[in-house]
Parts: sequence; structure tokens; C-alpha cells
Amino acid sequence: MMCEVSSFIAVLCTLLCSGHAQDAVLTVEPSSTIFIGETVNFKCDMKEGEHTDWEYKIIMDGREIFNSSTNKGLRLKVASTAQSGKYSCSAHRKSSQNTKNSNTVSVTVKAGKPRATLTPGSTIIPVGGSVTLTCSVGSSAGWKYEWFRRDQNTDVKIGTDDQQNRVIRVSQRGIYHCRGRRGNPDYYTDKSDDVTIEKTFSNKVVVKGRPSWPQIFSGETISLTCEVQEGGETTEWEYRWRGPNQTTQWTHNNYWIFNVSESSSGDYMCKSRRRDDSYSSTEWSEAFNLSVSTGKPRATLTPGSTIIPVGGSVTLTCSVGSSAGWKYEWFRRDQNTDVQIRTDDFNVRVIRVSEGGIYHCRGRRGNPVYYTDKSDDVTIEKTISNKVVVKGRPSWPQIFSGETISLTCEVQEGGETTEWEYRWRGPNQTTQWTHNNYWIFNVSESSSGDYMCKSRRRDDSYSSTEWSEAFNLSVSSKSCLLLSYILQT
Repeated sequence: MMCEVSSFIAVLCTLLCSGHAQDAVLTVEPSSTIFIGETVNFKCDMKEGEHTDWEYKIIMDGREIFNSSTNKGLRLKVASTAQSGKYSCSAHRKSSQNTKNSNTVSVTVKAGKPRATLTPGSTIIPVGGSVTLTCSVGSSAGWKYEWFRRDQNTDVKIGTDDQQNRVIRVSQRGIYHCRGRRGNPDYYTDKSDDVTIEKTFSNKVVVKGRPSWPQIFSGETISLTCEVQEGGETTEWEYRWRGPNQTTQWTHNNYWIFNVSESSSGDYMCKSRRRDDSYSSTEWSEAFNLSVSTGKPRATLTPGSTIIPVGGSVTLTCSVGSSAGWKYEWFRRDQNTDVQIRTDDFNVRVIRVSEGGIYHCRGRRGNPVYYTDKSDDVTIEKTISNKVVVKGRPSWPQIFSGETISLTCEVQEGGETTEWEYRWRGPNQTTQWTHNNYWIFNVSESSSGDYMCKSRRRDDSYSSTEWSEAFNLSVSSKSCLLLSYILQT
């Protein structure tokens, strides 16, 4: 029987220091790095079978620490780093007075208990597959490994045979850890850190976006929904999201609602797991790509015409580039006040108007509502039924360059009861609106041509008459005047 010696706390690293054959052989187990608390076995072998008439000595750094006439082995429990040193053994045979000396073994002591390290090949078990887990204890050797799996807060030891068991393959999800053991009696390392292994099940998940418009603008709100396919409606699920800037925690909500910015552009994915199983989940969904346009869009108002004919109307069309999903709001400014035009359905993109004024529109969509910038203003003028006539003074059939002419704009059919403004158009210019219904000027040859006028009520800037029929002015040169005088005399 081997003798056990306590209080020997040290880490033993053994190297065979002799390069030639010895009379005796000293072996040390474990034969690699030894840790405090381990038990170390020394054996002094005389290589002569089972003779028992030897006296054995174990020597450390030249000092005898053990002798026995019956046991050629020594069991020591490591207690201190001070036990580091060079070990050898010798034996004396009483019957022949023969002495044998062994090789020298260097022993190095390390303080502290080692910790096992668990390294997963992957933390996700694919559908119908498995993953490998590897346990190790630094650079030391001689370890066997024990494995544990936690499922719903209970640690269960995984049954193994007596092999080293450093690498295992698992197909069950859960939280795994391992530890090393070696020696006799067993010495255990600290357990490894936990590693969570998730199992993938076959249900597919799909990300759907609302709104589903192909173009989204910065500032809009989007809602992403994670839908579990293939029977998912019969199970209670939790959901997790991955976007360009973050991965969310698990939640009971299958939607993700957020305001977008330029940095929101990118791929979005979701995965799902049953609420009663924290370690099994679907694969990540296929990516839902979100592209966010910078800047706020501006509506565009396009009039069919800017002049409303007598008794008629014109069409106005509002649009927002090539993007979709918009509803529209319409506004008319009359005397510096913007009034929203009520419509039964904001989907109305084209409206017909019969009132003069300054019009603009804007787009709206989403919930909460997102608005475009308003369109540029478009001025619509309404044509009133009154007729206007241009009359000239003097009314001579021939006018000569240098003479002065006065054109008058007269409103017919009740015009005398209203205060009017007037506008003129000639060969060389169109005037601004004025309260004067006359236009007096000196003529030249370039004054020849058609003259027209139109009129509007002073209290209504966006309704006017049509242009009058043309008054033709023909201006003769002074040479014609001289020739006419000569002919007359």
C-alpha cells in the first residue's frame, strides 16, 4: 500500500532531467502542470520485478523527505508552492548491499485553481443538426471532462463513458458548462463559463413593412411585422429584431415601430421563439431592405390652365415625384387668407375648380400623418362675362407719327355699377393693373399694331374679363403727311 502524505499544496511540472539510462526510474503522476489541492503519486521502480528487500528514499533538492522498507511509492497532496524542486529516488538492497539511484524529475508548483474553458463550434444548432463543444484546461494535460446542461434552471450532468471526452457533439439546446478532473482521488477544476446553445426549428419567419411604399422619407414612421409561417398561429411567440444599428431584446410584440432617418437605411431581420422555450428559435428571416431618402419631398401642382373660362372650370393636379401612397390636401388663398378646400376623400389627386385665387397643395400619408412641403403657388384667374371695348380718340382714319392718342377701355353690360381696374396690351408692352380706364401716349411708327384691354373688379384680384377685341392703330410717317399736303395743294 502506498503512503499518503497531506499538507503538500503545490503545482508539479515534471521533466525527465537525465539523458542516460538509470539504475532506477522515478515516475510522477500527473506528469504535467500540477495545481494546489491535487494529489501527486511518486513511484520508484528498481526494474527487478517484485523483490521486497529494498529500502526506498524520495529525495527533494538533496534532502530526504520519505523512506520506506515496504513501499516504493509515495502519494503527496500538494499544499504549497514551496514544494517546487528537483526530485529523485534511491534504493538500498539489504541482501546484497546494492544501491540504485534514479533519474531527476523537476517539479514546478503553480498556485490557484485552474478554470476549464468551453469553446463551441457554433452556438446555433441548425435544423436537424448538432454542434460540437470543446473543453480544455490551459496547457496542462491528463484531464478528463465532465459536461452539464441547464434547462429551465436545472443542471443535468450529461452521461459519458470513461474516455477523455474533451470534445462532444450536442443536439439539445440549453446552457452548457464543463469542468476537468484528474488524479486519484479526483481533483476538479473550477467550472467553465456558461455557453448558451440555441436550437433552430423549422418554422420560417417573414418581415413585412407598413407602409409598403418603395420610397420612404426621413421623418416618416414605419412599422415592421414579424410573421411566423407554417402553423405559427397556434403558438405563443416571442420576437427579436436585428437592424443596421441595433439588435433588440426578446419581446412579446411582433412589430417594431420607429421614425426613420437616413441612418435607418439597411437590412432588417427578425427571428422568433416559443414563449415556453428560451433555447429554441427560428432562423433569422430573409432581409427586408429599407431605403430612406434624405430631405423632405415637395408637392407639385400642375394646372390644366390658369384661366377659368366664362361659366367653366379648370383642373389642378397634385403629385409627389415618383413616390406612392399619398393623399392630398388642397388650399386656396383669397385676399391673403389660406382656406383648405374640403374634399370627401383625401385620395383626390385631381380637382376641378371654378373660383379664382392662389392655389397650393401638399401630400400626406402614414399614421401618424407625415406631410410633404407645400407646392409652389399657382394663380388661377376666373373670366367674368362682361365684355370690354377699346375706343380711340381722335378717331381719324389716319394718324401721323408725333400725334397724341387716347385709348379708352369701356366695360359693357352693367359695368357702370362696379369699380374696375384695367390692364392694357400693345405691340410693345403689357401694362400693370391700374384704376385708369384710359391710356394716353404719343405715337411713332413703332406704335402701329393691335391694342387690347381687360378689366377686373377692384375687390376681386382673381376674376377678370377676357381681352377685348383688338383696336388696330396704323401710324403714318411725317413724310406721308408732307406728301398729302402737296397733293392737296
